[in-house]
Amino acid sequence: MKFIESLKNVWKIEELRNRIIVTLGLLLVYRFGTQVTLPGVDAAQLAALGDKTSTGLLGLLSQFTGGAFSRASVFALGIMPYISASIVVQLMGIAIPYLQKLQKEGASGQKKVNQITRWLTIAICLLQAPGYLASLPSLGVPPSAFLLGTGPLFYFSSVSILVTGCIFAMWLGEKITDKGIGNGISLLIMVGIIATLPQSFIQNAATRLEGNNVMLILFELVIWFVIILVTIMLVMAVRKIAVQYARRTASGGYEKSAMAGSRQYIPLKLNASGVMPIIFAQAIMFVPGMIGGTDLLKDSSVGAWLVTNLGPASMFGFWYNVVFALLIIVFTYFYTAITVPTNKMADDLKRSGGFIPGIRPGSETSEYLDKIMSQITLPGSIFLALIAVFPAFIVKLMDVQQGWALFFGGTSLLIMVGVAIDTMQQVNSYLLNRHYDGLMKTGKNRKASA
Repeated sequence: MKFIESLKNVWKIEELRNRIIVTLGLLLVYRFGTQVTLPGVDAAQLAALGDKTSTGLLGLLSQFTGGAFSRASVFALGIMPYISASIVVQLMGIAIPYLQKLQKEGASGQKKVNQITRWLTIAICLLQAPGYLASLPSLGVPPSAFLLGTGPLFYFSSVSILVTGCIFAMWLGEKITDKGIGNGISLLIMVGIIATLPQSFIQNAATRLEGNNVMLILFELVIWFVIILVTIMLVMAVRKIAVQYARRTASGGYEKSAMAGSRQYIPLKLNASGVMPIIFAQAIMFVPGMIGGTDLLKDSSVGAWLVTNLGPASMFGFWYNVVFALLIIVFTYFYTAITVPTNKMADDLKRSGGFIPGIRPGSETSEYLDKIMSQITLPGSIFLALIAVFPAFIVKLMDVQQGWALFFGGTSLLIMVGVAIDTMQQVNSYLLNRHYDGLMKTGKNRKASA
């Protein structure tokens, strides 16, 4: 088989082989750390914490940390504070001239931006760590589980360990990016998500088997594979904008004939914003439940409706998902607008002697690209919203357990698909550069043409 042959070719390339080994080794270290419970906490008494964090938004958070959140692990905060810091820095880059200047300075500027992101990550950890520790009793951890009590010494040591754990996870991710294969931070999140997949599937399958519904398990797997294929299509779909590059003539001018230049394309992604709109929308969805639970509204019908229909416990409810989907569509437009620089694309195209046939270079090209992006963002945002709320349909229509339903869409599935495709593309580029067949396309071995 071509795929087996491609895997053998991967092992033949020494640099690629070493990078894969480094990546697997560092991922193993991260997975080991998620199993280490905080000092002073009895791991045998955390069953209630696991139950409370197995569904809803807490279940999603535990999924992103590979179960570390539900084990009170040294990696309980996971890599999410770093993700939050990266988002904040990216958004601040729109309004703060200093960050805009750094982003335009190339590698040196990016190095400073990364340093700012790291310091902001530490600040976020210092806020989240005490909150996590304070929430443990309300999440079902009994007082007897805290072997040294919950005094200042416990908080100081545990906060220090949690912050250090997040920084170490961030370091692992950066080392994977530098010395391994793929985006390290994204791989850490993906591995954490995949780590909870077998248990979620087994629990759901056991429930089905108790009711003698074996065919229903197979039907669920078919639906799961179909939604994965749809997600792959969403991640990889692009609108190609034809570009013509003028060819320099012997006299030093440019040949403007369309037949003389080389034709290329500008690929505009259908889903240019990735999973960020879902992350933003999920963050906003915490607000209605908090407002409904305030002293001002908690005894009113409005507050009760907000808590019941838009609170974290209603993650698979109708109104929650309607509002969630609308927020995703809005944030998709917002995030695409700030991350797809059509003005810069038009300027770069003009400087390189390129033009879109029938469109004047400069501002007219920028307006045309912006118009196309607006047109393709609408179907992209709707598809993204449908994938995000699909777990709710699965829960309501097929009575799938919530832990397993989270893999039928939303952030989890998009991250798994996106990271897998990105990693395969990097491996593919190594193979093609060494004149081997790639993993993503079939074809003849090009070794003889080297």
